[in-house]
Amino acid sequence: MFPVTAETSPAGRPERTPASMLYVVKQLELVVRSKLDAVLKPAGVTALQYTALSVLERRPTMSASDLARASFVRAQSTADLVAALTRRGLIERSVDPSNRRRLLISLTEEGHAFLAEYDPLVAELEEQMLAALEPAEREEFRRFLVTSRHALSTEE
Repeated sequence: MFPVTAETSPAGRPERTPASMLYVVKQLELVVRSKLDAVLKPAGVTALQYTALSVLERRPTMSASDLARASFVRAQSTADLVAALTRRGLIERSVDPSNRRRLLISLTEEGHAFLAEYDPLVAELEEQMLAALEPAEREEFRRFLVTSRHALSTEE
């Protein structure tokens, strides 16, 4: 079998021309999403919901609009996501003491417990994805991904 490189297909067969970077990134996103959904399925939590919970773990209180931006979802999707996670008891909303018209979202104890249970499983998935990379390559890969995201996120 051929090794998988930028010039080979996932089956390891030589490609006539290398796939575009956008295509390769999309392939990675799709396989990560599929694997992440499989890890989270027993809990009845989607990859988008897990992403929102992990964002709230890093930034303990956020408005819905801040959560939408940090989770890369539309406002309507965030409203549905927040409602579902609130019903599950994983997050709660409270009035912002500095602006009583604004609601802040934070993890509940159940939300923290969920992440304590599922973060190690997600870390295993990440380790599987990065297993062929040395520590320095992993950091370089992270830097490339972050730089690429910033390049497309800047507004002109």
